[in-house]
Amino acid sequence: MNSLKQFYFFENLDDKQFEILSSISVKKHYKKDSIVFYEKEEANKLLLLIEGTLKVYKTDLKGNEIILHRFNPLNIIAEVAVLEGIPYPATGSFENSGVIIEIDFKKFKKEFFGNPEVALIFFKSLSKKIKYLEDVISLNIVLDSTARLAKFLCFNKDELKTLKYYDLAKRLHMTPETLSRTFKKLVILDLIEKEKAEYVVKNEEGLKVLFE
Repeated sequence: MNSLKQFYFFENLDDKQFEILSSISVKKHYKKDSIVFYEKEEANKLLLLIEGTLKVYKTDLKGNEIILHRFNPLNIIAEVAVLEGIPYPATGSFENSGVIIEIDFKKFKKEFFGNPEVALIFFKSLSKKIKYLEDVISLNIVLDSTARLAKFLCFNKDELKTLKYYDLAKRLHMTPETLSRTFKKLVILDLIEKEKAEYVVKNEEGLKVLFE
């Protein structure tokens, strides 16, 4: 399976190992909004994101999505649940069309876990996700709406140009009305300005004061 060869996870495997890996792997194509896995579903496949954007989220009592992570290619998905043999702690679905390679984890573990380079990649991937989870907790529990928007503006300038207003509000876990008021507040503070239909950062250091 040629798609496996482009994945950094397996770049040091030899031809025989690739042959074994291909025999326990399946490529799956998904349409926009397709569910890849549900919360509490059994996790027994190693999932490699090859194309598309996958969001992992939980749903609160009011039916609102709380997005824990957005994955872009090339990435390993939900390996903690697979490694621990526990159900998926959240739901994963595509925000656009995408491709995932599923690998039978029991067979993968038997064949490849003796490879120290593969094990190291697992640890690196887990470390990145722990850091991201810390950011999610900070964003949604520690920071207020003003600090949340300020932090987003500092570190996601490019996304601001393409992200729809409603989607941004959803991502920052606030209503569109609250987001609008917060933008206006930052304009009044002279930290950002509106140029045509876009907001532009004027004082990044001033924004950082709001969340650091």
